[in-house]
Amino acid sequence: MRFADLHVHTCFSDGTFSPQRIVEEALTAGLSCISITDHDNISGIAPAMLAAGERLEIVSGIELTAELTGSEIHILGYLIDFTDEAFLGMLKEMQEVRIRRIHSICQKLTRLKMPVEPEEIFRLAGEGSVGRLHVARVLVHKGYVANTGEAFSRFIGDKGPAYVAKFKMPPKEAIAWIRRVGGIPVLAHPYLLPQKFLIEDFVKAGIMGIEALYTEHSDFQQSEYVKLAEKFGLLVTGGSDCHGEAKQEAKIGRVRLPYEYVERLKEAKCRLGS
Repeated sequence: MRFADLHVHTCFSDGTFSPQRIVEEALTAGLSCISITDHDNISGIAPAMLAAGERLEIVSGIELTAELTGSEIHILGYLIDFTDEAFLGMLKEMQEVRIRRIHSICQKLTRLKMPVEPEEIFRLAGEGSVGRLHVARVLVHKGYVANTGEAFSRFIGDKGPAYVAKFKMPPKEAIAWIRRVGGIPVLAHPYLLPQKFLIEDFVKAGIMGIEALYTEHSDFQQSEYVKLAEKFGLLVTGGSDCHGEAKQEAKIGRVRLPYEYVERLKEAKCRLGS
């Protein structure tokens, strides 16, 4: 059988591996297909495709950050046209918002007696989309917390004292952007939703899939989300949410999605174009 991992991050967002390293890791894991789904960034897709050649299939992807009533909602987009000029313009704006957000987070951390300079975080992020995982890693490095999980649970999670909302894009708009560039919008890691009834709202907004197979989903949750996919006529996807060494428990290939699910994504895209 052929297997895929459709949720992978590179150093162009908050992963630690280059696109080239990701390709080699995927091949070592015995995968036939991966999707590069960096946060609000498509810069890792082309380098991964170049490195992969004919050895590994790369599905173009992205993970757009939306916000709803103070909580982040992530929408994956698969088989997108990552050269669309309007889409690239929107992503550039999101990067600028991310930079401003880091300055605001650092101000809150300073008031909490944990001073961090924004430049420390930007250096770690490099040319990628700077985000909260970069902040968490700096907090660990400075000894303020024991691990990145603690950083989120105590300080920078959605309800934490150093949390700062990012891009005021509602999920409906994120879904619309993905469909505008010919992609398949999929709800990422649904276990993080503040309320499960939101899935029906997203279906009405045009969501086409749900990430039922995910590193942090229990067997019960996986079964529950597969049933929801069947109920609403959604595609099922899955992925590890690999971030390289930044999330060592989410190694690439930890979720091995049978390739037939990739074929269903492609069939759905064909139907969109017909």
